[in-house]
Amino acid sequence: MVGDTPNSEKNGNELAEERTDLAEDRTMMAVERTMASWMGSGMGLIGLGLGLRAVFGQFEPEWVPRAMATFFMLLAIVLVQSAKNRMCAALARMSGNWVDPPDTRGIVYGAYGISLGALVMIAGIWLFFG
Repeated sequence: MVGDTPNSEKNGNELAEERTDLAEDRTMMAVERTMASWMGSGMGLIGLGLGLRAVFGQFEPEWVPRAMATFFMLLAIVLVQSAKNRMCAALARMSGNWVDPPDTRGIVYGAYGISLGALVMIAGIWLFFG
């Protein structure tokens, strides 16, 4: 398997510990994939907000499409930041055994970038589209 000693020479406790270590490594990778999925969902919510603003742009009163777009963009910010916090907390509880733990800085910067982009779009919708 993964370790240095063949499985036939290991006792039951060593094999169980190795399986547990491998499960923790798989869980770390799953947490990273889940975060990427939540970031994609956040970007989808931003797109939905922009789409609603475009489709209902001539709607009266004109603050309604802006409010709908703002709601979905704020929801995207909450979703991405919540996922970032959960991912960082989960990875802090785990340690890599045969897999190096992921560097969370890139994902944290990505989450902040998505949130900043949503805030800029909210400001643009309210200030420049009238």
